[in-house]
Amino acid sequence: MLIKKQLFHIAIKKMHFAIFLYLLSALFGAKYSIADIVKPALVEISVYKDGHYRVELRASIEAMMTGINSKYKNTQDSPFATEYDALRVLQSAQLREKFIPFKEELAGNIQLKFDNQPVKLQITDLQIPEPGYTKVPRNSLIVIEGSIDNQVKQLSWYYPERFSDNAVRVRQIDTENEKWHWSSWQWLRNDKVSKPFSLEEVFTEPPLLEVITDYSLAGFEHIIPKGLDHILFILGIFLLSTQLKPLVWQATMFTLAHSITLSLSVFNVISLPESIVEPLIALSIAYIGIENIFAHKLKNSRLVLVFAFGLLHGLGFARVLADFGMPESAYATALIGFNLGVEIGQLAILTAAYYGITYWFKSKQAFHQCITVPGSVMIAITGLYWTWDRFSWAAVFG
Repeated sequence: MLIKKQLFHIAIKKMHFAIFLYLLSALFGAKYSIADIVKPALVEISVYKDGHYRVELRASIEAMMTGINSKYKNTQDSPFATEYDALRVLQSAQLREKFIPFKEELAGNIQLKFDNQPVKLQITDLQIPEPGYTKVPRNSLIVIEGSIDNQVKQLSWYYPERFSDNAVRVRQIDTENEKWHWSSWQWLRNDKVSKPFSLEEVFTEPPLLEVITDYSLAGFEHIIPKGLDHILFILGIFLLSTQLKPLVWQATMFTLAHSITLSLSVFNVISLPESIVEPLIALSIAYIGIENIFAHKLKNSRLVLVFAFGLLHGLGFARVLADFGMPESAYATALIGFNLGVEIGQLAILTAAYYGITYWFKSKQAFHQCITVPGSVMIAITGLYWTWDRFSWAAVFG
């Protein structure tokens, strides 16, 4: 009996030590988890049947100008981080002035070829949003236009790795007959040139399966691995239940809710400033973590809470989808595909967490003490840190 008591006390001490380590990791993790990486540039090339083309390049020009690309897992690791951060807080007019000397360097390093013949690129327009939450890189729109022989058969695209990775797709447009055709995305890394895009396609709307596949992948990638705030929210949902079915129900309610606000936002029915949405998303993460610590069982009211927070997160998803771009002829299909990808990402997290952790705990009490409490403490601290950081930014720049 004495030995059992000693073993019990040793187990309790180990658990307390584990919680201490969780707290430390939360304190340090909260600081570094808000750091961003440079997202891949998104490139859409429109080739018109009447003999001209238009390139729309969406990317962080602050990162381009300071030499920070996708190899940096944290932009603060770059030796040019100070210059980068200084550019991020500039108003759009100020940043435009900074970009002018860089204009020729950008146009001279990217390459567009028609039938293997390079064309001289000219930047005709630059649209820079006002600075939002500065921990999330803003995407500016760079427009390149020119004339070509309307008999060209193919094109290829090159965007230097020094600027970042990039994804490119091509649209053929017959304005007179109101027809167009989208290619699939090509994701280009390691300084690669795109595979040739054929310009001999039949002018039709993009295939349904192709649109769903492209946007499902975009939705999935926004959750895994890019959506750390959404991952923490989903893990917060996971930590309060030891059964898979309630977890799936919560994830479904979350998806239903964010699908509503995402759809309304995409169709410009509702809109909230980023300075409001981002801090509130962080606060929702902190709330879920705190509730988990004091709640000992899952109540029906949790579904209502998750639904309410899902409405909020949908506004955050809308900004991501706006950056990715939407096909003009397939808005609804793209929206369905994106939501499908988000749902698959959420279910993947819940399933992995359940079978990787919960499945091995036979005692709900042991799961609560060893997993729910320390994990929720970490989530709560991270969420509170993000809330403070984002509200502080909103007070200064909002």
